Amino acid sequence: MRLSRHFGRTLREAPAEAGSIGQQLIMRAGLARSLAPGLPGYLPFGWRVIRRLAALAGEEIEACGAEEIHLPALISSRLEGAVGDVIADLGRREIESYRDLPRAVYFTRPAAHGELPADRGGWLRLREELILEAYSLHAERADLESFCQRVRRGWANVFARCDLPVLPVEAEDGSRRFMWPHPEGESRFTRCDGCERTASIEAASFVRREARYGDPQPMEKVATPECKTIADLCAFLGIEPERTLKAVFYTVDAAQGGEDTVLVMLRGDLEVSEAKLARVLDAQALRPATEEEIRERTGAEPGYASPIGLEVRGTNSPEGVQVIVDESLLAMSNFVTGANEAGYHVINANYERDFTASLLADIAEAYEGAICPHCGGSLHIERAVELGYCLRTGTRHSEAAGATYLDANGRPQPVVMGRYGVYLDRLLTAVVETHHDQYGIIWPPEVAPFDLHLVALAKDEEAARTAETLYEDLRAAGLKVLYDDRRLSPGVMFADADLIGLPLRLTISRRSLQNGGVEIKWRHEKERSILALEGIVEQIIALLASPPS
Repeated sequence: MRLSRHFGRTLREAPAEAGSIGQQLIMRAGLARSLAPGLPGYLPFGWRVIRRLAALAGEEIEACGAEEIHLPALISSRLEGAVGDVIADLGRREIESYRDLPRAVYFTRPAAHGELPADRGGWLRLREELILEAYSLHAERADLESFCQRVRRGWANVFARCDLPVLPVEAEDGSRRFMWPHPEGESRFTRCDGCERTASIEAASFVRREARYGDPQPMEKVATPECKTIADLCAFLGIEPERTLKAVFYTVDAAQGGEDTVLVMLRGDLEVSEAKLARVLDAQALRPATEEEIRERTGAEPGYASPIGLEVRGTNSPEGVQVIVDESLLAMSNFVTGANEAGYHVINANYERDFTASLLADIAEAYEGAICPHCGGSLHIERAVELGYCLRTGTRHSEAAGATYLDANGRPQPVVMGRYGVYLDRLLTAVVETHHDQYGIIWPPEVAPFDLHLVALAKDEEAARTAETLYEDLRAAGLKVLYDDRRLSPGVMFADADLIGLPLRLTISRRSLQNGGVEIKWRHEKERSILALEGIVEQIIALLASPPS
């Protein structure tokens, strides 16, 4: 590619809207431009990198046995669940018996996220993203697990080839999400300072410390005027939040249809993990309930609520309010909670003695310093950017689409599925954010838009002719060459070469020819050397095959 004909240009300064250093360098190096907040448009250099990243991920998923397909944009841009249903429907049409399984397919698709904060994190999360995604179809869950393990290794290879420090983080149901630690990341995960285990914040478990205040005492109602929050209640009574019981109401869209308002109870110093709650309830969606919904559907008093005095839905009672209590209640005694009467709470309440629950579950979010359930160490919360995932989706999509296979006994069984993906836009930004210096990008060789950068400081006919010949010879040998044939000052051309950041720079000038050939310089090194023109193409191929670390 001749720079004199290239569509795009470098920028000496980053645009005002550029956030992170990664976004700044992407824009300055001419890889992309901001079309709207959170919506980059890729220029030729940036699109070459995206294609290389997709090729890396495609190579690894094909090694696991997947085949590439294409889906129309109107289908592939849907929500993740809808895309999974589409793949399951294709499986329904193409798979008849257990002999047709396992199968796996992959494709590249856009994923729209709607309105997000403008360029938050500097293109680490976009309003529309490009994902290389794969689905696998299996007869048995054991076979799904084996495939998941292979894909995990494949995705780890992708990130290693990008030279990125990415962590495989435990997610729900033993799935994995691949996190790149970054202070501006949208995701959070926990890391134990003892056993080094990691888990997404949505899946992290922890030990509930005891909040016991003696043997159970008689429950008593007390006046607590204007104490609708835990903070107000603790200040009024002079107690710690861990001695209180927090009531939170959610209106839930159930997977089986219909809407319900549920009451969630947990220790006052903890927060509800909405992701955990949604899994427990098998909810399609949930949101905080309104005061009107709370009063009409549960009979509780907002700001002073608890299960006390309410009809609680249970095994033997299909009516009443559904009450979900966190495991923290098992380690509490004589706590303070609402009396379901405006201006009043009860003290010395005790779970099971004074009220029951529909379900006991882990629904609290892990917090900084929580106790690790595996080794007793402390959990620390870090922010990260999710770059990839390996998820078990089970039979959810196949049941929705009616995708079955005939087992060895001729009986229909639902297909078991898994879902896997790599976020290509985020990966590009992560690579640039990780690999740069004060002068520009330093591309890892496997993802660079070109193999090398040829700079022609051709002020005489011999240098110009030599540069043209070398450019054509390198291309004929199959190398991807960015050829700076512009007639600009050496300072500008070298600055652009550093900013664009290709692994190897070749410079042809009258001085280099007088010194015996072509000057070469690795982007990440300061030293320069001269290669003789004789056999130079073979020498360069050998250098690129074994670049210095």
